[in-house]
Amino acid sequence: MHVPTHILSGWICGNVIPAFGPRERFFCMIAASAPDLDGLSLLGGWGMYYEIHHVLLHNLAFAVALATLLAFFSRPRVVAWLVYFALLHLHFLLDLLGSGSGWGVEYCRPFSAAAWEIPFGWEFLSWQNYTAAFVTIALSFGLIYWKKRTILEYPMPRLDAEIVSALLRRRHHQ
Repeated sequence: MHVPTHILSGWICGNVIPAFGPRERFFCMIAASAPDLDGLSLLGGWGMYYEIHHVLLHNLAFAVALATLLAFFSRPRVVAWLVYFALLHLHFLLDLLGSGSGWGVEYCRPFSAAAWEIPFGWEFLSWQNYTAAFVTIALSFGLIYWKKRTILEYPMPRLDAEIVSALLRRRHHQ
């Protein structure tokens, strides 16, 4: 699955939790996309990428650790931990579905190297992945108009306000 789709899926989910503020919604984006940091292994070459991607950070141990770390800085903590943990697993599921044949998830690492794979996943550059990307983009634009915020609300609040204002002005002029 494409990284922007993971990021937007986290932001969309964070927006449906009424108790969440900007920081928690930002953390939802992190939880939904952080496992793909193991994709930076590509810097070491394709061989390293194929060895490490979907292995190093696509597992239960990472999910527990990251959900715990993010929840420590969140309110409410228990709800946040559950949401972050679920988003990490949504990432794993989306990768199982949309990364192509032969890409499993070594969920039990470092305790087992057995990979979870599904026989009906689709290729990375498939209409299914493009559809998922389009749906998350469309939902995100809907949230901008409905909630009056963007994915930049926490890291860049001034830019967030400017974007929302510009989009709403444009909408009213049409």
